[in-house]
Amino acid sequence: MASRIIEFFGYAPTDQSKKARQARADLECPFLAARCVKTLSNGDVSGVCTLKPMTSGPVICCPYRLYSDDYRILEDVAKVAFDGEVELFRGNEAREASVSPGKIKVAVFGKRWGKELRLPNRGKSGGYFVDWVLARLDDKGDLVDFVAIEVQSIDTTGNYQAERLAYLNDEPSPKASTAGFNWENVNKRILPQLIYKGHVLRRERQCRSGLFFVCPKPVYEKIRERLGGTLYEYTLQPGSLSLMWYDIGDEVPEGEIRDLRSEGVFTTTVDQVANAFTSPSNLPNENVYRDAILAQL
Repeated sequence: MASRIIEFFGYAPTDQSKKARQARADLECPFLAARCVKTLSNGDVSGVCTLKPMTSGPVICCPYRLYSDDYRILEDVAKVAFDGEVELFRGNEAREASVSPGKIKVAVFGKRWGKELRLPNRGKSGGYFVDWVLARLDDKGDLVDFVAIEVQSIDTTGNYQAERLAYLNDEPSPKASTAGFNWENVNKRILPQLIYKGHVLRRERQCRSGLFFVCPKPVYEKIRERLGGTLYEYTLQPGSLSLMWYDIGDEVPEGEIRDLRSEGVFTTTVDQVANAFTSPSNLPNENVYRDAILAQL
């Protein structure tokens, strides 16, 4: 699959503004305000935020791209989960913090905001991390309820190193890369983890809004395609799974970064997803293997 890099260290790869050139020189991620933490197999810093296949729209391929606008997705989830205007605080500072009048105090646990919280892994050593936990606190700083968030983009296949190096070296018109996307990870990794984590959280008495999964729009579309049939929509509740998807905005002038655009939110239940995952309704016609064998005889 041929594709092009369309966001590189946050900016268009051909952007010659001072900000964009400095980001490439410093290998800086503007969404984290720090050095890019996405690396290639050889350890080099990647810098690639978004790829555009030749036959479809852009695909965000770095989860940190979803943290633009100072982690706006956390506020988006908190507003839905806690049904009101919110103010976010680092987890270890929230209890004593002063919240603005009329806003809900929310403690945030996650990378760069406080310690990540680990889920046990079926009694074995290790376990899964939940990317984010948002905890609603009352006026006394005590826990009222909480919601968990998983944030994922999609892994790439193929190779974009030649195109990446050309942009780093300011070479004109590099060839398209061979990079594609590992959509099979939806089946092998993303959905099984969401189902497992969703069931664990369902047993938490104060997790009243379930699990939120934040992802790029094409990942959401692949999940819906994989599950097939009809997923019933539910209100937020213990055991619910809310899919929240985003896309990048339109092209912008040099020196600017594209918006992160909220595309929608869909709430169902972990049971609905698990049933659809194990009993897919989008199977091919019967006897497709027989027909393929006969066609080759």
